[in-house]
Amino acid sequence: MEWLLEGDPAIRWQVLRDLKGAAERTVRREQRRIAGTGFWRAAAVAAGRRRTLGGRHLQPQMDLDHVHHGAVAQPGAAAGHPQAMRACQVLLDMGFWHDGGINFWSPRRQRSETCVSGMLLAVLCWFGMDDPRVDRLAEHVAVQQMADGGWNCRAMPGYGGATHGSFHTTISALEGLLEYERFRKSGATRETQARGREFLLVHRLFRSHRTGNIVKSEMTRFSFPPRWHYDVLRGLDYFRECGAPRDQRLGEAIALVEARRKDDGRWLLQNRYPGRIFFELEKLGEPSRWNTLPRVAGARVVGRWDGIRSRGGSPQAESAGVAMLGASGLRQAE
Repeated sequence: MEWLLEGDPAIRWQVLRDLKGAAERTVRREQRRIAGTGFWRAAAVAAGRRRTLGGRHLQPQMDLDHVHHGAVAQPGAAAGHPQAMRACQVLLDMGFWHDGGINFWSPRRQRSETCVSGMLLAVLCWFGMDDPRVDRLAEHVAVQQMADGGWNCRAMPGYGGATHGSFHTTISALEGLLEYERFRKSGATRETQARGREFLLVHRLFRSHRTGNIVKSEMTRFSFPPRWHYDVLRGLDYFRECGAPRDQRLGEAIALVEARRKDDGRWLLQNRYPGRIFFELEKLGEPSRWNTLPRVAGARVVGRWDGIRSRGGSPQAESAGVAMLGASGLRQAE
């Protein structure tokens, strides 16, 4: 815990809230420090140089990628922060399309992009952007759900005609709808989210429902920020955040997270996706506070569903499950 507390204010306020049980005023005081120091300050300086957040937005998707996972997936600055609200206004004004979604690529693209629509919905709702277009955006994201319960940006006409959900698009849509539910205090999207969770559960969070093989080895290696990519850790975090009921099908994903923990109790930054980097959060291959923070990868994830595997099989079966992960992609992903 002391190692976590030595990190950025964006981490410390969560440690105070989730681990130490600090008083709300203490947590809020630490959270208010985020905007003027550390990662958030570095983002603001980079934004000022590039005239992006709160100014002329030059590369919306790349900047949204960074804002989304710096401020929503791992919540940072508090709702209503002036600079964040200006950025939200810019993103919404530039991207809101007549179909109710987000399209930063007109006239080249004539329809909205579902991944980006879900990411921006999450950002707008986290910061409290009270605009009727936010409600239309939530409706648009919900309507894009596919028959299998997932979402896929390539299912939209003009984007590829996909017929099967995508892990990447699905997690962006689910995170956006969850933030919308919290923001509007509405249960309108709960059934939609439940169908989306079932899509992930049918796939055990990272396996093909047809072959049982790991869909992509990158899904078993934890990164931060994940950008638009899905991984097991991100999937489990959504299940915990939304208060999903226990389900035996989460057991293998939880075992994978446990298997990734090092002897010192920390998790590494195992993967980094290509893309523009405004500033380095952590070093690849070294212990990661973002991945170790129990809100994401420790006792809060495993403990939230404590007993899932013990009800589903013996300790020997559990060990065999971890060994199977190694045989099918876990070890080579180290």
